[in-house]
Amino acid sequence: MAVAELSTSYTKTHLHSSQLSSLSNRLGNFRRCAFRPLPLPRARNSLTISCSVAPNQVQAPVAVQNEEPKNKTECFGVFCLTYDLKAEEETKAWKKLINIAVSGAAGMISNHLLFKLASGEVFGPDQPVALKLLGSERSFQALEGVAMELEDSLFPLLREVSISIDPYEVFQDVEWALLIGAKPRGPGMERAGLLDINGQIFAEQGKALNAVASRNVKVIVVGNPCNTNALICLKNAPNIPAKNFHALTRLDENRAKCQLALKAGVFYDKVSNMTIWGNHSTTQVPDFLNARINGFPVKEVIRDQKWLEEEFTEKVQKRGGVLIKKWGRSSAASTSVSIVDAIRSLITPTPEGDWFSSGVYTTGNPYGIAEDIVFSMPCRSKGDGDYELVKDVIFDDYLLERITRTEAELLAEKRCVAHLIGEGIAFCDLPEDTMLPGEM
Repeated sequence: MAVAELSTSYTKTHLHSSQLSSLSNRLGNFRRCAFRPLPLPRARNSLTISCSVAPNQVQAPVAVQNEEPKNKTECFGVFCLTYDLKAEEETKAWKKLINIAVSGAAGMISNHLLFKLASGEVFGPDQPVALKLLGSERSFQALEGVAMELEDSLFPLLREVSISIDPYEVFQDVEWALLIGAKPRGPGMERAGLLDINGQIFAEQGKALNAVASRNVKVIVVGNPCNTNALICLKNAPNIPAKNFHALTRLDENRAKCQLALKAGVFYDKVSNMTIWGNHSTTQVPDFLNARINGFPVKEVIRDQKWLEEEFTEKVQKRGGVLIKKWGRSSAASTSVSIVDAIRSLITPTPEGDWFSSGVYTTGNPYGIAEDIVFSMPCRSKGDGDYELVKDVIFDDYLLERITRTEAELLAEKRCVAHLIGEGIAFCDLPEDTMLPGEM
């Protein structure tokens, strides 16, 4: 595998046809390498690097003469080269390359997630991927380090990596956008202030997705407050179906399943039909009324109603904060696992009778929940990236009361960001300053 020298210069250069011919002759019987000119970056700090390798066909290093062309392309080692597959081999061995954008790519969540995406764990062992990483001026050097680690991991499915601080570059033609980057809530910061600061980030990213992403891009918003950030993003991307936007509540679902399994004395794969209703905040509603353990309603297995209504619910709502106190940092690893779960729930048919939770657009929902917000609800998928809302759920007074509370919070958050979604002047009347799970 060819390795190029790492440099901090990003000047665009071209290899002349005579140089390509000379290099090709020197490669002899080894696989043909094609050097592809890289597009001129729009932002000052941007870099595109690409690599294609066939499974089980990575070649030994090729000895070439030391003379180098005057205009050398500066990039990260193997990502400078494209190892071309014959057309018939590509048809038999590979699916079509998919483009995946990740914002906040230098952060801890991404540090776990990117390697899962590159390894084939998420989209499958025959699915090549291109990773497009979005960072900031401050994090750009760290992004270079991330790209180097991806290179050193020798993932055969990782065909391309690009890094930039410009969302219009990163989101070009992407089929999946995982929006992780967001400003954390600092000491003394009001919830309304956090909504405005992060809302501006997601408004800009929505506009970029609308301009350059695939028209069927699937967007998963992780950066908090994720429900309202997802609403802002979709409102600024009118050419992309609102149904394609998700706010991540899968970690809350996983936490709820864990607590029910512990209480019932079973392994957590025995817990199904778990719904998180509402906002990804401490008003979220883990639904034990519709959940099942070993196929039986939870309330028939766990007969402690007080525990379900109080201890169980509070544990799920505040799990992130407790973890920070124990661990000294937020739940990066388990969040990355939940992102993987969320993606796989959309690209894998939902087991019959089961469902999963996701924060989705409420317009047209069958539950009577206020329209035009992003609200976590039970979903099923045929594995085509789309979903449908589950209709066969039941409600009691306890559940409805708590759904109404989390709904009111999301409607208040929406009023706080009216200026970012084209609905006039913002007015903040949050019912209370609830803490987000894991928020300091």
